[in-house]
Amino acid sequence: MQLETGKTSHGLVGSFRTIIREEGVGRLYRGLVPPFLLEAPKRAVKFATNDFWGQTYLNLTGETKMTQNLSVLTGCSAGATESFVVVPFELVKIKLQDKTSTFKGPMDVVKQAIKKDGLLGLYVGMKSTFWRHVWWNGGYFGCIFQVRTLLPKAETQQAQLMNNFISGAIGGFAGTLLNTPFDVVKSRIQGTTRVPGVVPKYNWTYPALVTIFREEGPAALYKGFVPKVLRLAPGGGVLLLVVEFTLGVFRKALGPPYI
Repeated sequence: MQLETGKTSHGLVGSFRTIIREEGVGRLYRGLVPPFLLEAPKRAVKFATNDFWGQTYLNLTGETKMTQNLSVLTGCSAGATESFVVVPFELVKIKLQDKTSTFKGPMDVVKQAIKKDGLLGLYVGMKSTFWRHVWWNGGYFGCIFQVRTLLPKAETQQAQLMNNFISGAIGGFAGTLLNTPFDVVKSRIQGTTRVPGVVPKYNWTYPALVTIFREEGPAALYKGFVPKVLRLAPGGGVLLLVVEFTLGVFRKALGPPYI
């Protein structure tokens, strides 16, 4: 959906039907390998760097407890760090999912990118990916902090798990709302076939936002929002629930000084 240019769009259901009718059910899983390999290290980096930057900003500001502003800043910093891990995997995924793709598989994308532009060829779309993750993580962790303060205090483990899921899901929705325009731009930049000597139409993040807005209208900046939010809102809740549950297990096993 994000790679479609123009003001018309098939929509979520229409896209499913078109892909299945024209390319078969198997096409729905095209590009599965990159996100499958990326998911665990990406989430580990997200929460590890969020803890690192949180402690760093607390030390720098002299605060003893996390605040709303610090939680947003911490999330943005974690997203910036995370983006460096994500870019090559996202590039491979987009190249494979493009309707016009002729690549044989993930390694074919990697080989051709390196052959054409060297190792930096794997980092096409770095800037747009950077902003995509900055805004998602800022919205995600910022909302988690705020929602947790509004929810009733959990008296049981089950209530705590539910609070984590709710705050994480709302954070996932907010992050998706903030970062979808940057995700559209990232998809356009990474999906473009570069011609030597020709400046790509979608090249820099913020100018590309303006180009899409001007040529396709504001709605085009939110192409793919529905499938993204259906994945990332509940996914954000499950993610926080699993992380907090796992940390709780390690705290009991190792003791507070270690976790």
